Amino acid sequence: MQDIRHIRENAELYQWTAEAKGIELSISRLLEMDVRRRGLMQEIDQLRYARNRASEQIGALMAQGEKDEAARIKADVKWNNETLAHLESQQAEVESAFSELMQLVPNPVSPDTPPGLSDKDNVEVKRVGEPPVFDFDPRDHVTLDELHGMIDILRGVKIAGARNYVLKGAGFHLHRAVQQLAMGVLEERGYTPMDVPMLVRENALVSSGYLPLGRDQIYAIKEEDRYLVGTSEVSLVAYYGDEIVDVREPIRLSAQTACFRSEIGSAGRDVRGLYRVHQFSKVEQVVLCRADPEESESLLQELTRNAEKILQLLELPYRVVAVCTGDMSQKTHKQFDIETWMPSRQDYGETHSSSNVRDFQARRANIRYRDENGKLQYCYTLNNTAVATPRILIPLLENHQRADGSIYIPEALRPYMKGISAIEVGVGAR
Repeated sequence: MQDIRHIRENAELYQWTAEAKGIELSISRLLEMDVRRRGLMQEIDQLRYARNRASEQIGALMAQGEKDEAARIKADVKWNNETLAHLESQQAEVESAFSELMQLVPNPVSPDTPPGLSDKDNVEVKRVGEPPVFDFDPRDHVTLDELHGMIDILRGVKIAGARNYVLKGAGFHLHRAVQQLAMGVLEERGYTPMDVPMLVRENALVSSGYLPLGRDQIYAIKEEDRYLVGTSEVSLVAYYGDEIVDVREPIRLSAQTACFRSEIGSAGRDVRGLYRVHQFSKVEQVVLCRADPEESESLLQELTRNAEKILQLLELPYRVVAVCTGDMSQKTHKQFDIETWMPSRQDYGETHSSSNVRDFQARRANIRYRDENGKLQYCYTLNNTAVATPRILIPLLENHQRADGSIYIPEALRPYMKGISAIEVGVGAR
């Protein structure tokens, strides 16, 4: 949870942030609950103290044979216990309401976060590479996939319903190749590769900030405390939950998992092809560091550079945008998205995201470290999508297509594609 003391002192900031991020939350209501819970706790503590003193008095009076006085005090203790039980019941209700409100409190955004209502208000920071100019009518990725027998959407829908697909042949190999490339880049840069659970408990999603607000996007296993993750960030953050860690050097982690997203609310959006699907794979980066704003800013830039490096190896044009307040999630303090050029959209489409969440997740997950004075502090955490597939296959196929329908394979991918330099029509990656 966020620091209630900071919320008390900065109520207007938190209310503004909630409204800017589109979160229905009344900070004044939260603070009312805070006053009530503290008042109840004070009353309860006083009654418990009085009860303990009375118990000591009863024992002493009984030892002295003063039974009448002991009986009078016992009657007082009975009244005390009845009042205490009533107040404790009230406290439980107030604490529950307070906790529910606290779970909705957003992370304040950085001063340099651009204002805005949606992704249309994100601000371009830089652009790398130029969109290709074709001297032929380019095909979209679905047509290319069908030409090469790399995707079967109809059978994917038959198996699992809308927004599902089957990758096969060269499509399967590309899908795996970009993941292997990304994991290799991260390992070379000091990120520990990990294989983590895709099924997690609810507290893992709460501590990483994906619940309670993201519940409609998460697949739950009914009658079990299990949920399918939409990113391995959830598992990587939960990995150190309730621990005291050594962050004299930042802890750099990476993982590749299948991911799942319900896409409720996206009906009619990006229905053709691989842009918005229920099941996908992601290579994720997560970093834990000291509660140092400068260090975390440097690491945010590092995470973004790692993702950029992968796109450069894939020889794809892209741009980096600073994400505005209205396009940010509850947990995010500062965020950059990377958008890659997709010829079929005649626009850049989001393929990567880098976030600095400061101590938002660590407070929820109770991940701490000892500072130079030995005092326990909450860590800062950061995350980035190094690559997500099959979405990355959209620009990979469309930007690298040739007039005859063949598809150029970037040199960095060839070791994972049996050494081929192109996917030829009627041949594929064999």
